[in-house]
Amino acid sequence: MIVTYGFNAVLTAKPHMGDRLVDLLLTGLNEGSPGASEHCVVYLVSRSASEPDVVHITEGWTSEEDHHRIFADKAAQAIVAQIDGLLAKESEYTDYVPVRGKAAF
Repeated sequence: MIVTYGFNAVLTAKPHMGDRLVDLLLTGLNEGSPGASEHCVVYLVSRSASEPDVVHITEGWTSEEDHHRIFADKAAQAIVAQIDGLLAKESEYTDYVPVRGKAAF
């Protein structure tokens, strides 16, 4: 599948909650969760090397419409609600249109 829509997000957890935030974001890969969707081509969770409470997520989707449709689902909204409770501040998003690259895990 080809990625036509994606974004990066920087999430800053409340002090000492970075591990919990990472664990929660990784549940997004579980069966029935957004990252497990056939329309989610890239779902990468990373941590800042110098700030353990700063977490980065990169997502690539087959289309922006697919992303919005999947995130309107109850499973996705439940994860988002839990994430909001762990954050120290508003997340920073950068959307993009992928040009070319590689994601192999």
